Amino acid sequence: MNRDRLRRVVKVVIAGIVAVGVFGLLIMLLWNWLMPALFGLRQINFWQALGLFLLARLLVGGFKGGQPHGSRRWRRRMMERWAKMTPEEREKFRQGLRENLREHWCPPEPEADPPK
Repeated sequence: MNRDRLRRVVKVVIAGIVAVGVFGLLIMLLWNWLMPALFGLRQINFWQALGLFLLARLLVGGFKGGQPHGSRRWRRRMMERWAKMTPEEREKFRQGLRENLREHWCPPEPEADPPK
């Protein structure tokens, strides 16, 4: 292992230790500020906060970083499909996307009351 690589590894390890410490401290401070006042729970110490952080990471998403592999695969497949489409198919696809987005995000217009 050359010197530059060793320095990089040491920097990453130190940054990781600092990040874990900052997250633990942040979780402890937030818990001790909010939870006793809101729910009557007792305060926690730094090590309990680190344990809470570890538990939350394991339950919610693990420790993988970056993009999930599935989204890269989906993007590659979509780009391949797009390259094979004719201009007419591309326009039809765009129109379908617009309609779906409009249905999902735009509220329906209120119907006018019939004249009395």
